[in-house]
Amino acid sequence: MADKQISLPAKLINGGIAGLIGVTCVFPIDLAKTRLQNQQNGSRLYTSMSDCLIKTIRSEGYFGMYRGAAVNLTLVTPEKAIKLAANDFFRHHLSKDGKLTLLKEMLAGCGAGTCQVIVTTPMEMLKIQLQDAGRIAAQRKLMPETVAAGTVEKSPTAMQLTRELLREKGIAGLYKGLGATLLRDVPFSIIYFPLFANLNNLGKQGVEGPAPFYVSFVSGCVAGSTAAVAVNPVDVIKTRLQSLQRGSTEDTYSGVTDCIRKILRNEGPSAFLKGAYCRALVIAPLFGIAQVVYFLGVGEFILSFLPKKDH
Repeated sequence: MADKQISLPAKLINGGIAGLIGVTCVFPIDLAKTRLQNQQNGSRLYTSMSDCLIKTIRSEGYFGMYRGAAVNLTLVTPEKAIKLAANDFFRHHLSKDGKLTLLKEMLAGCGAGTCQVIVTTPMEMLKIQLQDAGRIAAQRKLMPETVAAGTVEKSPTAMQLTRELLREKGIAGLYKGLGATLLRDVPFSIIYFPLFANLNNLGKQGVEGPAPFYVSFVSGCVAGSTAAVAVNPVDVIKTRLQSLQRGSTEDTYSGVTDCIRKILRNEGPSAFLKGAYCRALVIAPLFGIAQVVYFLGVGEFILSFLPKKDH
């Protein structure tokens, strides 16, 4: 049976609201993930997620944990909306000819992941610079030998970063790391959406009935954390490629293969799992909340107050 049809505006509202709630809840953990992933051997400032958050609060205050949150909150609405709406669109069209097989579900996820990078890549590019600025500043104070002499301490805003990137490199500056973002988001969606749908179906009340919201939440959490850990090695590569500021002892990378080679040589395979625990903690509630908002029909409820057109 084809998935329940929901209007596109309702899908976009649901995706947007879910993204805003989710990001507000888990952003500090996402900041810790970025800083842990960007640490290279010889410049290890943080030992764990909790150590990173404690040091961030001490040096930057409580709101230091929300560096880059404005960019995320602004762009996560279209990003989540595109991802969820695209997945539903592809699932609907792929199920027209009959049963939605696992392969078709994976194809729908692939389409959703490909569509979302239009927004995800510039969002992540800006967010990573803002999140990592505090790590570089802390290194300058606590580990001055790891920061190049004469490096100017910068604390730019998202708008300043955007203008600088556009002026120096054009639109391509905002899309640095596009290949790595595709390599992360397409496999993520291929794993996440079919896994969520099948887990959610297990909790359905009867053949036609929807799953209770707590089943949708748990399914979203399990599917989200599984997909997040599976693609974490690519997320480490993407974070490293998109970071513009580095310590003097840290490697620079020319592309995906160069990044893989240098990480393996200098840090070993375990470096690809940096921040995996944080990423699972970020993605699980993010997608759990998204699915609950989606299944509660918040978008449809909001749209019900709008005047309906007379036919």
